[in-house]
Amino acid sequence: MIRIREISMPPEHNIAQLSYEAARLLKISNSKVRRVKLVRRSVDARKKPDVRIVYTIDVAVDGNENKILKQSGCKRAQIAPVSFYKPPKTAPEQKQSPVVVGFGPAGMFAALILAIAGMCPIVLERGDDAVTRHEKVQKFFESGELDPKSNVQFGEGGAGTFSDGKLNTGVNNPRIGWVLEQLAAAGAGEDILFDAKPHVGTDVLLTVVQNIRNRIISLGGSVRFHAQVTDVLQENGAITGVQINGEEILSCNKVIFAIGHSARDTFCMLQGKGVAMEQKPFSMGVRIEHKQSAVDKAQYGKNDPVLPPADYKLVRHLEDGTVYTFCMCPGGYVVAAASEEGGVVTNGMSYSDRAGENANAALLVTLNPRDFPGNDPLAGMYWQREIEQTAYAVSNSYYAPAQLVGDFLKGQPSTGARSVLPTYRPGVTWCDLHQVLPAKITDALNTAIPMLEQNLAGFSDPDAVLTAPETRSSSPVRIVRDESKQSISLRGFYPAGEGAGYAGGIMSAAIDGITCAEALIDSL
Repeated sequence: MIRIREISMPPEHNIAQLSYEAARLLKISNSKVRRVKLVRRSVDARKKPDVRIVYTIDVAVDGNENKILKQSGCKRAQIAPVSFYKPPKTAPEQKQSPVVVGFGPAGMFAALILAIAGMCPIVLERGDDAVTRHEKVQKFFESGELDPKSNVQFGEGGAGTFSDGKLNTGVNNPRIGWVLEQLAAAGAGEDILFDAKPHVGTDVLLTVVQNIRNRIISLGGSVRFHAQVTDVLQENGAITGVQINGEEILSCNKVIFAIGHSARDTFCMLQGKGVAMEQKPFSMGVRIEHKQSAVDKAQYGKNDPVLPPADYKLVRHLEDGTVYTFCMCPGGYVVAAASEEGGVVTNGMSYSDRAGENANAALLVTLNPRDFPGNDPLAGMYWQREIEQTAYAVSNSYYAPAQLVGDFLKGQPSTGARSVLPTYRPGVTWCDLHQVLPAKITDALNTAIPMLEQNLAGFSDPDAVLTAPETRSSSPVRIVRDESKQSISLRGFYPAGEGAGYAGGIMSAAIDGITCAEALIDSL
């Protein structure tokens, strides 16, 4: 096939026009274009309000491709490269099935790779299946009744299930395309295969994760819910089994630990068992909400219903750290993401249509081990918990502390919303966030918010809402592993994904889970 880059179309274009544009660029009749495959689609708003949709496409043509390319003289066309990933299809026989702990993106794709290889993995997930989990999460949003074992952080699909389902990543890895294909086949839709910033949406992800689970089971694997690993058994520096729910012992000599960044009790258990861990940089801050229409106007120079809801990604490097936006959710909602009683945590999510009135993003400050209150490997985790408990104390409930941007910059408490209505449920408590968050964070935000206005008009809108705290953007601890992906202190133990400190989103976590599964297979 022939790949053609940078095909620019107006927002109201018809997708069928790509065939005619390809024929024009290749200087052939449209009747010779047999098939057009979308490779990439993005929005170009550099010359706002003249916003364009830009495509890369692969074209199958009648005739000799090299001859057609030479005759066309098109500098944006070339023979389409062939790049694909094939998972291991067979593995040596083993007496014990490998165990995967955690069923978020890392654990899910690790289990899928092991199942494809015929290894019949056993997945242990502390939370509920997706349907039951969704019911409990909705109950928490409405009533503030938290289930510590099954919530936005724990359960089938992991924390990413209650997010925007963003699948873009800075990682360049041949496994990315394969992961996207598995998600699309599980119900995520073909758009994720070519959109420059693919997303699924929480409503669709709930079905996708169930379909992947069913595929793992059909390949000989098993998935157990309400199965929390409460101990690891070891002998001569190697893992020999895990304890489930404080009672059952499951013998195993290969375990992929993909526990997520919020499994604090598990981190403590592992530390007590002598598993090597270390502090790592992470970020904390707030969620910031604007009207989506204001973001669209700032990014596109106009409000156009044909264009997708606009997003943004902003960063400012300060003398003592960096402030940046993360996990931006167009047309989304700020959600209650607590997993421990007596603590408030915020996160962001969108449904697949991104039709909410507000846009929100995490507004984070980078924190390094030198900032942590202590030298314990888990000091960052304890700091997170302290901030979450302080936030809970503001209203003695799961209502989140909130403040208007204008009041925050003036250092005065807010008393209510203005033009931007907060979306966080069960509700917010208006206050002064300087009394909730450490000065390290509030000082950086005070400096950065006016500066970020230079990058996105309206970012420092006095009516924009800050909801706190955003503490779970990534893990504050790393479980140390070597080149074989195994713990340096416990052989047969493979730390994987965000919780282990080796990923920062759905895609990077899935890829890390895959590489750990590959390493496990190689070890046999």
